[in-house]
Amino acid sequence: MPAHAYPTRAHERAAAAITAFFATRGETDAVLLVCSCARGKATPDSCLDMQVIVPSDAVERVDAEWRQFAAESDVLAELFRAGRFSELHLDVWDGVIVPGVIDDEGFDYLEVSIGNLFVYRAPLFLRGERFERLAAEWLPFYDDELRRERLEAARWFVLDNNLARIPWFLDRDLHFQAFDRFYRAFQGFLLGLHVSRRRYPIAYNKWIREQVAETLGLPELYEQLPRLFELDRFESRVLETKANDLRRLADEYLVG
Repeated sequence: MPAHAYPTRAHERAAAAITAFFATRGETDAVLLVCSCARGKATPDSCLDMQVIVPSDAVERVDAEWRQFAAESDVLAELFRAGRFSELHLDVWDGVIVPGVIDDEGFDYLEVSIGNLFVYRAPLFLRGERFERLAAEWLPFYDDELRRERLEAARWFVLDNNLARIPWFLDRDLHFQAFDRFYRAFQGFLLGLHVSRRRYPIAYNKWIREQVAETLGLPELYEQLPRLFELDRFESRVLETKANDLRRLADEYLVG
């Protein structure tokens, strides 16, 4: 993983001020830089993303203290001027991750949450061993029983809950709804792909080449993915063909 890097002096100063603020609080277990800055991928327009871990009974109080500090901080105001979209995304929480569900409404972001908190992050401050104990529950990957359940649910989400519906929507000229189902199936495919390889993802809507070709070591698979979204004519049956292509990839790769 590349070393963390800040795209502007404003991002760096804000991260330092935030770290210093939380480091003075005895409840703070960890201050983590996450997302693009943590992976050395940020630009001046990128947000500064941070996670602060404290014990459960301290979350509300520490978060309130933080919000008061943030409202009065000139350093944070400077960050907001650094780029067109540069904002601060910071969560104060206890770091306890609980698996959700994969159902017909969608899926939780269990694997993405674990990946960004425990794998693709840069610790700026650590105190004690609590953060390492939290990480040990999930690394190098979660247990085989949960993996089997999640992989089975991901396959169902891709194949039965979404791709199977696309011909029906096309029969009714609901092309946008069919495309929505196709994109949901694609994101579910990325979820299942990582679970099948016992690797945690970064996201399901960005850094796809990096994750599939580099992290998972599947460049031959990545070359097939952009073509899934190359539609000659939107209001046609072409999306049914693309759905069949994605179904074939799911049958081939979502195994184990």
